[in-house]
Order: sequence, then structure tokens, then C-alpha cells
Amino acid sequence: MARIVMLIHEEAGQFGASFPDFPGATTVASDLDALYRKAGEMIAFHVGGMIEDGAAVPVVRSLDAWRRDATFREDAAGAVIGLIEIELPGKAVRVNISLEETLLKRIDRAAEAVGESRSGFLAQAAKARLAAA
Repeated sequence: MARIVMLIHEEAGQFGASFPDFPGATTVASDLDALYRKAGEMIAFHVGGMIEDGAAVPVVRSLDAWRRDATFREDAAGAVIGLIEIELPGKAVRVNISLEETLLKRIDRAAEAVGESRSGFLAQAAKARLAAA
């Protein structure tokens, strides 16, 4: 689980967030609850895109480390500092698993029906099961 530093600015009733660890990544919302929800989704999407593109994902710095950074202190002037905890996506890793043959065929048919790969289908199923746990 990563704790990401977020700078929140308000202007004309809109809240905007930027993330010092991920320059250029921003999101906006009309209230703080929505901003936090969107921020987590946006960072996960942003990091996933970086991984797909083969870009290096920056090491996430702590709030204490950022507070020692003069540029951050300037950028944070007038902002509310927030923290979001999210599970950042990682790069795909090949694994070898065993499944009962007819179950594998059912998985393949279901994945094809929704236009996904077997791996993508199984990953989404695992995420859904983990979220329910």
C-alpha cells in the first residue's frame, strides 16, 4: 500500500488535486469526497499507463521528505495537503497455475465473450473476489 501526497487547491467552488510524486497528474471535483475518490482512481490509472509504456515509476516520497523540499513548500503554499492510500499497480508477472480443464474452457469462453484475454479475465475476477473479502 502506498501513501501518496496530494496538494488540494480550491478555486470558485471546485477542488483540484496535484501529486508531487507524479508531475502532470491532476484531477478536479466539486467536493472533497469526490476528489479523494477520483484521485485514487486517477493515480492507479496513471501508474498503470506508465507501466504499459515502459516508463519508470517514481519512488513515492513521504510527506516528511516532501516537507524538506523547497519547491514543494512553495507549491504547497495555500494548499491543503492530503494523503491517499492506494495499492499501486505493478508490472505483469507470468505465473504457472493449474486449473481443472473444463473450468479453463469456461473461463476462455467467458473472456472471449467480453473481449478480454484469459489473463485479464482472471485478474478482474481475482480483484472482484478480493474486494468482496
